[in-house]
Amino acid sequence: MDTRSIGGCDPQSAICARGITRDFEAGQTTIRVLHGIDTDIRSGEMTYVVGESGSGKTTLISIMCGILWPTSGEVKVFGTDIYKLSDTELVNFRLNNIGFIFQQYNLIPSIDAVTNAAVPLIAQGMRIAEARKRAQVLLDKLNIGDEALKLPRQLSGGQQQRVAIARALVHEPRLVVCDEPTAALDARSGRRVMDLLREVAVAPDRACIIVTHDNRIFDLADRIIVLEDGRVTHDGTEMPDEH
Repeated sequence: MDTRSIGGCDPQSAICARGITRDFEAGQTTIRVLHGIDTDIRSGEMTYVVGESGSGKTTLISIMCGILWPTSGEVKVFGTDIYKLSDTELVNFRLNNIGFIFQQYNLIPSIDAVTNAAVPLIAQGMRIAEARKRAQVLLDKLNIGDEALKLPRQLSGGQQQRVAIARALVHEPRLVVCDEPTAALDARSGRRVMDLLREVAVAPDRACIIVTHDNRIFDLADRIIVLEDGRVTHDGTEMPDEH
């Protein structure tokens, strides 16, 4: 990987990304999806990443949290240069520091909702009974506690999403990364989820990144980054008028 030195990083930043590019191969053609992005995600803030489909939002957050390697550039997460870690070190770093909420939910079909929500704690070595107890608390906060013993296939899409949100928060990660967390929810449920994310994921030593198209929740952002064609075109406390 071609990299350049990380510079100008605020020590208080949860994420410092410098010179991030990402190319994909399509046959014999190379397509550049991200074009030298420099950005910081600050601790204590809920940051939205907004843009049209294909603008590079999911690619950028995947790189910033160690799921997808950049073609060039460097990323520090809480001061750790994550792409200098070994594969095992990177997996452990993500497990202990990052909570993910994916659009696809990725629930395990053969176990009930509360055990699905408890998976990060079980992976960290906590006893299953204690992990399930902690997960139940979050399911209750998300108004899905009564469904705790159901399998994923017995839940609606919105209920599955709330289980996925509980799973992302249960181990109290320092960074929570959400891809369209309110997409399958009605307005009231969406606000409840966002309130819970702010309660659990936003603190002086924590940060939350949300990829969203949901203009119902734009007012809840501390900061909004707008991507267009793989470039940052806006970085501020409000959406620009043209959006």
